[in-house]
Amino acid sequence: MEAKKRLYLGLLTFSLFLIAAVIWLAWYLIANRTMLVNQVLLVILVAGAILFLIIFALGIMAMVIMIIRSHTTPWQESVARVVNEWLFPVALLVGKLLRVDRDSILRSFISVNNYLVRSKKVKLPGEKVMILAPHCLQNSECPHKITIDVANCKQCGKCKIGELKQLAAQYDCKLRVVTGGTLARQAIKEQKPSAVVAIACERDLSLGIQDISVIPVLGIINCRPHGPCLNTDVDMGYVHNAMNFFSKGGR
Repeated sequence: MEAKKRLYLGLLTFSLFLIAAVIWLAWYLIANRTMLVNQVLLVILVAGAILFLIIFALGIMAMVIMIIRSHTTPWQESVARVVNEWLFPVALLVGKLLRVDRDSILRSFISVNNYLVRSKKVKLPGEKVMILAPHCLQNSECPHKITIDVANCKQCGKCKIGELKQLAAQYDCKLRVVTGGTLARQAIKEQKPSAVVAIACERDLSLGIQDISVIPVLGIINCRPHGPCLNTDVDMGYVHNAMNFFSKGGR
C-alpha cells in the first residue's frame, strides 16, 4: 500500500513552525539586553534565520504545488532539494517526539519523492537507467555470488533476482545487486546512470535518495516476510511500472 504523502509534508511544516518558535524565543530572551553590540548581533542572527525560514517555506510550498499540479520546474526542484536536505532530519526528530512510527515517516518521504520524480516526465533509454537491488533478495541458500556479477544468477526461480535479470535484459538497463549503501553509491559512481530504480528497506531507500538527490530515483520498498535482511521479496509489478515510466517518459 502506498504511504500517505501528507504525513511527511505535515512533519516538514511542523518542523518549520518549531524552528520559527525557537527563533522567536531567542529574540525574546535577548531583546532586553541594553548593549548595542548584542542588539546588532541579534538582528543579524535573526535576519539570517528568517531568510532560511523563507527558503524552507518556499520549498514546502513548491513540493505541495508540484504534487497538486503533477509538474515541476527547475527552481521548484532546487528549492525542494534544499528543504529535504535540511529539514528531513528535523522532521524525523519531530516525528520521534510526537511518537510517530519512523518507518511510516520514511515511507511517506519515499512516496513524496516518487511522486515528484514522476511529475518530471523523464524519458530515458534503458542503458541510462540502473536497477539497484539489495543482496537480501537472493535466496540465503544460493551458492552463487551475484554481488560480484549478477550474470552468475542461474534464474532458478527461488528468488526475484532471476526476474530482475530478465527485466534488465528486456529494457537493456544495468542491474546491480549490492550489500549496502556504500556499494550502492560506488555502483552509481562507476556506471553513471541518469536515473535509478532502487529496491530496499525504508531506511536504506530514504538515505540513498538523500545521497543521490541530483538524479531521479524511484524507490520501491521490499517485502520482509522473514524479517529484515533475510530472503526478502519485491513486488515485480512496481519494478515493471518504474522501468516503463522511464522508458516512455511517464506516458
